[in-house]
Amino acid sequence: MIFRLDDRLLFPDPTLADEDGLLAVGGDLSTDRLLLAYQNGIFPWYNDNTPILWYSPHERFVLFPNELKISKSMRQVLRSGRFTVTQDQCFESVIDACSSVGRKGQDGTWITADMKDAYIRLHNEGHAHSVEVWEQGQLIGGLYGVQIGSVFCGESMFSLVSNASKAALIGMCNNGNYTLIDCQVHTEHLESMGARLIDRKEYIGILQNKQV
Repeated sequence: MIFRLDDRLLFPDPTLADEDGLLAVGGDLSTDRLLLAYQNGIFPWYNDNTPILWYSPHERFVLFPNELKISKSMRQVLRSGRFTVTQDQCFESVIDACSSVGRKGQDGTWITADMKDAYIRLHNEGHAHSVEVWEQGQLIGGLYGVQIGSVFCGESMFSLVSNASKAALIGMCNNGNYTLIDCQVHTEHLESMGARLIDRKEYIGILQNKQV
């Protein structure tokens, strides 16, 4: 059963989500609603042709920073000093790049104009953060997401140069601020870095224990 949200600031029990994780439709992208969603393991995912759709997958693809695996070749890249990694230096540029960089197997983007505005508001209020990767002064990779306590809910990443997005993720893992990074979508390269699936119950339990 898909729930239709109204003006009230609430969500149904995440365990009632459909098999594909779809839980609810409607509502808005206000800061309060977004934070309530993330605090309960729910996130928006839709495009300009649909209403706002809210998901709570039965399993989450996550990375515990203490389980991070860095390949020998990637360690060499990091030691070379080729990349400079920063945090929260140009959040808007990162989200713009994430929305515009083409991705294999994807037609268009789910990062709508309304989504950009909402996450920029979250960033300005201290709830959303970015990691930037630079090469010779040019932004060539990065990621952004939402912080809930010591859990970082990754939203998207981009890479214009090989290994740049990996460098961004490693930078996020090594900053010491997070005990869990929610990667949401399974990819082979994230799995190779130590990401794995956990069930929703475990994920929400971690959220509830780690919230500030």
